[in-house]
Amino acid sequence: MRITTKIVQVIVALLFIISGLVKANDPLGLAYKMEEFFELWTDSLKSGHFFAKAPLISFFDFFNQHTLFLAVTMITLEIISGVALLLGWMKGFVLYLLLVLIVFFTFLTGYAYLSGKFTNCGCFGDCLPITPLASFVKDIVLLLLILLLIAGQKYIRAILSGRLATAIISLSLVFTLLLQWYVLKYLPLVDCLPMKKGNDIAEQIKPPKNAIPSVYETRLVYRNTKSGQLKDMSQTEFNNSKIWEDTTWKWKETQTKLVQKGTDIPNLQNFSLKTLNGFDSTEAILAYPGHSILYFVNPGNDSRLFDRNYWNIKAKQIPVFVITSSPADFASDTGNHYQVFTTDGTVFRIGARVNPTIYLLKQGTIINKWPITKLNEVEKTISELKN
Repeated sequence: MRITTKIVQVIVALLFIISGLVKANDPLGLAYKMEEFFELWTDSLKSGHFFAKAPLISFFDFFNQHTLFLAVTMITLEIISGVALLLGWMKGFVLYLLLVLIVFFTFLTGYAYLSGKFTNCGCFGDCLPITPLASFVKDIVLLLLILLLIAGQKYIRAILSGRLATAIISLSLVFTLLLQWYVLKYLPLVDCLPMKKGNDIAEQIKPPKNAIPSVYETRLVYRNTKSGQLKDMSQTEFNNSKIWEDTTWKWKETQTKLVQKGTDIPNLQNFSLKTLNGFDSTEAILAYPGHSILYFVNPGNDSRLFDRNYWNIKAKQIPVFVITSSPADFASDTGNHYQVFTTDGTVFRIGARVNPTIYLLKQGTIINKWPITKLNEVEKTISELKN
């Protein structure tokens, strides 16, 4: 039992540390994933009749407004608890903290798997994507291992003195917070997103080569006006039913359901660049033969996020395409040298892990990308360009 406990202690500790470090590379990505969960739960409650739905909706709305704080906190707890377990520091407190964390994670991954609404639960970030089923099984196994550690905690011994262990825990805390601050300000250290340096955007928005198409089925839903009964039918079942001959049955809706998932999903979905008038210019921008700048920005109330005079000057030297998911902020922009395009909110989140994020493209391929905090590097690169 002693040796088994020691082995399990190291395995669980390393898994939590690795999982936390991978997510610490992109805490904003985890925050976005949390928003998906909270929004789904809120929508489900709104359409249901649960007696306590009002306070739960308020609860989820509150947390939905603070997902980045939650993400940073969860990542920090993962790493610190993993380090503490590895050192055998405050084992009782740490083991029950790990139990709370893994119960929470198991609930999330279980929901992601059973609901079928997620292709990736975000448990290891975008750098180590795993299916909801694999993640759920992983968390079940971890839950059992943590329970084993709680049962055998008498075999867990501190490997360092109290002061030295506390110092290492403190340094780990500082490192974890500084790492997350850095990537939130300067972009992830390891870019695992489809819009990373070296990628051809035109290729990323296409289905993979030799992909197997997904199979969908059209279902017709009819409702009986007297009994309220619903009938969900395939096209063949509908044709054979002759339900239209019975006037008590009325069409309710037509649904398209996924029957068999294929591999034809692009790495970068729903990518489009449209003018403020709605004209799709995606193909023209990605096919531009020389260098160009994609400037992803949502200014909101902070006008400092976009210096119109500065980018007007740059647009005279090299095409500057301003990309936003908030077109209202640019509705009054006229007579400028740069052009403004709108894109899907999800695409913007991928393109601008830091708001703003600046891309240098050549014929659709990303030559480099920078956060606005590295504007000096952008300036130097632009000045050296020769289209």
